[in-house]
Amino acid sequence: MDLLPDLWRQEYWLPPGVTWRDLEQLPDSERPHPKDLLIALPLALGFVAVRCVFERFLAPPIARCLGVKNRLQVSAAHSPQLESYYCHRSKQPTQIELVSLMVLCGKTQRQIESWFRVRRNQDRPSQTKKFAEAAWRFFFYLSAFVAGLTSLVNRPWFWDHRECWRHYPIQPLEKAHFWYYMLELGFYGSLLLRISVDVKRKDFKEQVIHHLATIFLLGFSYCANYIRIGTLVMLLHDSSDILLESAKMFNYGTGWRKTCDSLFVAFAVVFLVTRLVIFPNRIIRTTLLLSMEVFEPFAGYYVFNILLMVLQALHVFWAVLILRMVYKFLKGKLEKDERSDEESEADLEEEDKPKEDKLDQGGDCYWGKSKETLNCKLSALTNSCVLNNLSHHRSSVANRT
Repeated sequence: MDLLPDLWRQEYWLPPGVTWRDLEQLPDSERPHPKDLLIALPLALGFVAVRCVFERFLAPPIARCLGVKNRLQVSAAHSPQLESYYCHRSKQPTQIELVSLMVLCGKTQRQIESWFRVRRNQDRPSQTKKFAEAAWRFFFYLSAFVAGLTSLVNRPWFWDHRECWRHYPIQPLEKAHFWYYMLELGFYGSLLLRISVDVKRKDFKEQVIHHLATIFLLGFSYCANYIRIGTLVMLLHDSSDILLESAKMFNYGTGWRKTCDSLFVAFAVVFLVTRLVIFPNRIIRTTLLLSMEVFEPFAGYYVFNILLMVLQALHVFWAVLILRMVYKFLKGKLEKDERSDEESEADLEEEDKPKEDKLDQGGDCYWGKSKETLNCKLSALTNSCVLNNLSHHRSSVANRT
């Protein structure tokens, strides 16, 4: 029972010498209240509903305009035993499990491996689904960036970061920044709600950590009235995400290779500059050093900077993947998005092998037919060669006569 009051002790949230009563100098409408964070939950549910409508009605015509086409998928042959094993046990059986499945189904090892490969390919998300997800995030990041830039470009702390801490924590909360915070919180909450049904990507765990760290960072900074520095963090992150999602959209389309490459180069430059240069040298430097010109370190100071460090570690992780992509791009071998356009299971998948699949599906019967056909072709070829030799021999004899 005493845990909740202890959580809101002013020593945790505010600098030494500052109390909650000091914040009461601000009017109610200009002061952040922790209960305001509850607004993010219905907003997250609203984003999920709007996203469903967007992906159902707006994304398909946009995809058609860009020439997005789904891959031709082959359905796995009907096999109740293999289907049950695939759904309830494992999608990639080991060698020992393959032996037991061979006994259970009466199939060869190659047939079972082929069945699992086709079945895994069947579960891969379609190009239109991946395009719809990228388009949804693109439109949100673009809207959020434009709205955030409009609300910040005329504010003094946008240009001079020392203004983020001037008169802290007695800093009025503007209505535009309140909704900027709530919409960003609701959006990242909707990403967590949908993460189980979205395309599972190579950096799935890092994405979960990123979303959780972002939500905790926004929630904590709102309660502690770190609104000014928080708005700069959100704006900085949205700037490169716009280019990433737009590059994905054109990558899924047909005939947009040059546009996709140009957007990818722009994204790589903006990401590396904003996340590896501006974020640590301006944002983290502001929170670590410039803030101490106004107050002494306290518990909230350490929590806030630790969360920023977590984000920076993720930035370094993604930067490594992006640099690998840049290297492949310069070498002319760029085929996949190393960061987030490749499913986690795709690395383990093999390319479709039509010849092997046909052999596996038909078994010995198919090979028997192929053998007969081959024998027929060989005999026909032999006969034609004999007839040609005979005709040449006859013509030479006639010439001699």
